[in-house]
Amino acid sequence: MAEFMPLVLFAVVCLVLMCGFPVAFTLAGTSLLFAGVGLLTGTFDPAFLNAMPNRMFGILSNQILVAVPLFVFMGVMLEKSKIAEQLLRNLGLLFGPVRGGLGFSVIIVGMLLAASTGIVGATVVTMGLISLPAMLRNGYSPSLASGTICATGTLGQIIPPSTALIILGDVLSSAYQQAQLKMGIFSPETVSVADLFVGALIPGLILVLGYFIYTSIVAIFKPEAAPAVQDREPLAPAFIFELLKGLLPPLLLIVAVLGSILTGKATPTEAAGIGAFGSLVLAIVYGQFNLQRLREVMDATLQVTSMIFLIFIGAALFSLVFRGFGGEELVHEVFNDLPGGVFSAMLLVMLVIFLLGFILDFIEITFVVVPIVAPVLLAMGIDPVWLGIMIAINLQTSFLTPPFGFALFYLRGVAPPELPTRTLYKGVIPFIVIQVAVLGLLAVFPELATWLPDQIYG
Repeated sequence: MAEFMPLVLFAVVCLVLMCGFPVAFTLAGTSLLFAGVGLLTGTFDPAFLNAMPNRMFGILSNQILVAVPLFVFMGVMLEKSKIAEQLLRNLGLLFGPVRGGLGFSVIIVGMLLAASTGIVGATVVTMGLISLPAMLRNGYSPSLASGTICATGTLGQIIPPSTALIILGDVLSSAYQQAQLKMGIFSPETVSVADLFVGALIPGLILVLGYFIYTSIVAIFKPEAAPAVQDREPLAPAFIFELLKGLLPPLLLIVAVLGSILTGKATPTEAAGIGAFGSLVLAIVYGQFNLQRLREVMDATLQVTSMIFLIFIGAALFSLVFRGFGGEELVHEVFNDLPGGVFSAMLLVMLVIFLLGFILDFIEITFVVVPIVAPVLLAMGIDPVWLGIMIAINLQTSFLTPPFGFALFYLRGVAPPELPTRTLYKGVIPFIVIQVAVLGLLAVFPELATWLPDQIYG
């Protein structure tokens, strides 16, 4: 029975999380309970718990994780200061006379908002409140409108710079070093958050291009589903000035943040500081800054950051207890015994993560599942950047898939009652197909994720 304790621990954690208990306390409390049982039965070595203070110190002194509250602040400030709303309105006017133009505008704004927040719920809810009424009012197919918003809202998983990629990059970095040490490599190579950012660029842009192509096809062959909006004024100089004023500042901010990382001028943490300060400046320039708004943004940033770091601490305890029961060796044996080797192991992990995406969010899966499976997969020779991008797009697809996708629940919460849930489900199917196709492309051509980091960072 003792040899199956890691699996029982994992199953109980997932079950308690499904019941709605807070993630951090579920991870820590369940792990301590199992450790106590292990100590009483003599199946758990207390030395593993002695490592917890060092783990906590490592989390709190991790410079990379300082980027988390800064990027969260940047995203919340851009959302609260109505910059995204103004951007969508201006782009809607620009593309108005084009069939599918409003859909193109939603994809562009969703991509920029996803890059700045990296939090699926925030992006889907914001885009749902801003753009869904406008699309329905202008005669768009409800399924196309809802599908476009859900799909672009999940881009925060893969479009850098995003909070999700920072957390995943930090976890994969630890897993990669752990895998190399087990292989007898005592001067291990490292994988950084910047590597993951760069590796996500090409797959993320392919996804956006796929969304554009699908919207264009619908506009051409079913014009009634994506009609042109004809109430735009001529392209007068005043209109062009207003358009550029709404588009260029947030675009330049995101380019400055990402560009400083790609060129090596700044670390992700330093770039996050630039982004946070830049979003504050934009709110002042747009006349949307006041002390009450600053208080709201700081409160929201504190809540999200506290949640993430509490989960970090709970996940560290879970990882120690799981390892203390021999869970890592058990996973390694299971993967090695699979017929098909690396391919079967990777396929199994992707399937498990996809299914868990129905009941757990990205942060929970990153902290609970990735530390268990990543060291074993990386020791089998899988590239860490490719693995990170595959996990991110896989979860993005899971969050879209009916009937349990998180993005569907978020949009359902802000959609008008007359929009049926089945229409929501129907709308996301084409976008799921696009994302599965991109996953397939990445599986066949890993260079889509690994080539650019190799070129930039060698």
